[in-house]
Amino acid sequence: MDTDSLRLFVMAAEKLNISAAGRELGLAPAVSSARLAKLEHSLGADLLHRSTRKVALSLEGAEFLPFAREILAQEEAGRAALGQGQAAPSGKLRFTAPSTFAQLYIAPILPVFLKQYPGITLDLRLSDSRFDLIEGSFDLALRNAALEDTSLKGRKLASDRRILCASPDYLAEHGTPLHPKDLNQHDLIAFADQEPRPLTGPTGPSGVYSPRDARSQLIMDDGLSQKIATIASAGISINSIWSVHQDLLAGRLIRVLPDYHVADDSVLWLVYPKANVLSAKVRVFIDFLLEHIGRNPAWEQS
Repeated sequence: MDTDSLRLFVMAAEKLNISAAGRELGLAPAVSSARLAKLEHSLGADLLHRSTRKVALSLEGAEFLPFAREILAQEEAGRAALGQGQAAPSGKLRFTAPSTFAQLYIAPILPVFLKQYPGITLDLRLSDSRFDLIEGSFDLALRNAALEDTSLKGRKLASDRRILCASPDYLAEHGTPLHPKDLNQHDLIAFADQEPRPLTGPTGPSGVYSPRDARSQLIMDDGLSQKIATIASAGISINSIWSVHQDLLAGRLIRVLPDYHVADDSVLWLVYPKANVLSAKVRVFIDFLLEHIGRNPAWEQS
């Protein structure tokens, strides 16, 4: 399969403009259209819908796009192995991460990465909603959960220990829980689908955080909003240490049941589809995040 035509298709799909994609590759508009038509003919499918005013991906094109990107990544990796790669990593890198973590730790260091790798364009999707890596054609994702999907590979970025927090005013008004069983007498902030979470203490499993069994008047589907409500004295909530460590230092939050933590296998993972060849642009971005975040996580130093 002609990888030059695949590269043209991928760029046209990203720009939704065949002429602009062709110009970036040094091709005249007529040549670009002819190459894409030949590719579609060889595949037996229309990859792009064209009109006089716009270009759009067809259903077949959307399904084929991640495979086209994979073929190009394998070509790049093969050339690099033979010493024929580009002098510096380049291209568009699609990355998705939880919005709160990205705002606190990733966004502030992106200028350093872009200055170091001027040939790379970052296309970021920052949301607490989880995108499908393969369907969304993402090169890389940050996940804060146990890595259970067997179609993915990952590198551990950092721990994701989770603790209970409340504001000083809330504890002054409602009292401080001394044992997990005391939580049933408190306002627990929760996600709508939150199951009871086991708590581990100094001697092992010692109780649960169960909003369904407590006075849970506040259900929220966003972790940052839960933290803000907790600071405003709405109740007790579960938080990742990376999210609240500055608030703990500043006294805006107090750790509840400090000898206990949420017992789960949650870890901050950098994940990518198992079938993908790890391209140079993805490899350097992973190394950058490990160096600037994972080596000495700020939340573990306090």
